[in-house]
Formats: sequence, structure tokens, C-alpha cells
Amino acid sequence: MKVDYYEVLKISKSATPAEIKKAYRKKAIKYHPDKNPGDKSAEEKFKQAAEAYEILSDENKKARYDQFGHAAFEGGAGGFQGGHMNMEDIFSQFGDIFGSAFGGGGGFSGFGGGSSRGRARVKGSNLRIRVKLTLEEIANGVEKKVKVRRKVKAEGVSFKTCTTCHGNGQVMRVTNTILGRMQTASTCPTCQGAGEVLDKKPKNADNNGLVQNEETVSIKIPAGVTEGVQLKVNGKGNAAPGNNSIDGDLIVVVEELEHATLKREGTNLHHDLYINFSEAVMGVSKNIDTVSGKVKIKIEPGTQSGKILRLRGKGLPSIESYGSGDLLVHINVWTPQNLSKEQKQFFEKMMDDENFTPNPSKNDKSFFEKVKDMFS
Repeated sequence: MKVDYYEVLKISKSATPAEIKKAYRKKAIKYHPDKNPGDKSAEEKFKQAAEAYEILSDENKKARYDQFGHAAFEGGAGGFQGGHMNMEDIFSQFGDIFGSAFGGGGGFSGFGGGSSRGRARVKGSNLRIRVKLTLEEIANGVEKKVKVRRKVKAEGVSFKTCTTCHGNGQVMRVTNTILGRMQTASTCPTCQGAGEVLDKKPKNADNNGLVQNEETVSIKIPAGVTEGVQLKVNGKGNAAPGNNSIDGDLIVVVEELEHATLKREGTNLHHDLYINFSEAVMGVSKNIDTVSGKVKIKIEPGTQSGKILRLRGKGLPSIESYGSGDLLVHINVWTPQNLSKEQKQFFEKMMDDENFTPNPSKNDKSFFEKVKDMFS
């Protein structure tokens, strides 16, 4: 099981952004590859700290993690790139946090040796789509296949090393000041930091060597998601130019479709069941909808309007696998509005009958007691 992100960085849930950044820097420096050459355990802890920081440093991802835990980023659509993120990716995104602790660039020689970190990897833009789900799909989890139009590298395109920065992605400038000569680095204006420029462009490609392509993408959606939850499919956004680039991501926004008879409240579901006066008096069995099919419930004789029947476990599952909610069936006794002469005469006779006189017992809870029970 994954370790809690707060435990990884040794911080509390109320930690400020500055405290989160400071805690990550401390961990990252401790397990930095330059300090732990060849140490696989340190490599894993270094990546684990980067994963925790990516989630907790982002306000939206942190809110989802606080609500749903690791389950918010499972099913192939998560917040962190996990196994797809290598050491270059980590330094590309967070290298500036290390400051001058390792020679000023946050670079590394690599676990087990290797070359130093070069230019940052350019990432393509993200795409966003909405996926509509029924309550039944939310209850069971579902795999959706959607068609996405995304930019990819054109067939036959090639790139060459930028002659302005010589492939470094940065240009150095020396400035004379009263304190002496100062050297500063800035993003290369020719290649925008990619270190590469377009060499051969196919006829159908744009100025970045990219073309539009339609692709079917499979999205695994975990059970228990809620309206507005955003999932991420890594690498299914737009491509970026260059041999050293990585594709953007596909952001999937969940939209919940309205059910014909069920209303959602967190993991609980509500169903309004209307019965006629005779059914309330005599008792009846009714078939009602649930997210797993129809079930038969029994209405006892003498059931009062407003009674709530709780079907435990017939609601929606928790996205954190904490079990399922309940289905609350609200009984509504329908009072007839149009009566025949014979029906009117019958009820007129019953108006003074002691069996028709309201006489609630202690078991017949008031409206406020029912509301209290519902939320307890």
C-alpha cells in the first residue's frame, strides 16, 4: 500500500505551502542521487517525496487527496505520473527547489553514475474532456473508451540541435556590474528551452512538426466518483516538438447523469415511493430501483406517510473503499382527491371512528426526529 503523503514529508494536513515546499526540499536533498550513488532505496524515497510534493503543492490535487486519499488518483487516471516519471522529469519540474545545494542547478549525476542533467524536457499541452456517468456506472466503476483529437509528431518529422544554445535550452549572459562580472542563465529564445529546432517538416505538419490525430483512449474510472472530480490519463494530451519532449495529459472531468428515481447524497441514495391509502392501510409489497437492479420491499399494514425504510449497503461505494452507503426509501401516502359518492359516504362514516383517530405512539417519530436519524 502507498504511504500517506503527509507521512512521507513528515508534515500535518494544516501545513502551509511554504512548509510543504520546505519539507520536500529537506527530503529531496537527503535522498538526492549525488549523495546516495547506487542506492536503490534512496532512489525510491527520492521519487516518493517528489510524488507527495506534486500532489500536496497543488491546491486542487491536495483537496482531492484529503477527501479521497490515494483512490482519487487510481485507475490509470491520477494526479502523479508514477512509474512514467523518471529522474529527468522530477528535476525538470522541481529542480529549482534544490537551489544551490548541488552546484546551483539541482542537477544530478544519476544513481550509479551517469551524465549530468541537461535541458528541461518540454511537455505538450493538456487536453480536457467531460465524461457522463450513470449512477449504475458510478456504483460499479467503469472503463470508458472515448475518441480524442490530439496533436502528435508528424510521420517523417526530424529535429536538430539548436545552434543558439547548442542543445542546452539556456543561454548564458555576462554582465559587468559595480560588483564585478555576473553570469546569468535564461531560456533560449530560439528553441524556447527545448534545445532542439525543427529540421525537416512534412507537408501536412504545422510549424512545430505536429499533426492532428484522432485516437481512441481507454479511461478506467474507479467506483464511487463524484460530480466534478477530475481524473488524469498520463501522456494522452498534445505532443510537444523535439526528440526530448513528453506528451501532455488528458484531463477527464466526471459529470453525473440524473437518475429517474434515485437521488444521490454522498454515498447514500434516496427514493420517493408513493403508495395509495388502501396500500398504507392493508400493507403491500413493492419493487423499487437500486443501482444493482430491482429489489422487493414490504410495506407493513398501517404504515404512516413519511416513514423511512433504510436498505443498508444499497447505496454507492466509497471511493476510499470504506464500504457502501444506504438506500433510504421515503414512504409517501397519496391522499385521493376525487372520490365517488360511495367512497365519500364511506369516509364520512369513518371520520368519527376510533380506528381513524390519529394516535401516534412513541415509535412514530416526528419529522425533525426523522431528519436527525437520517444524518446520524
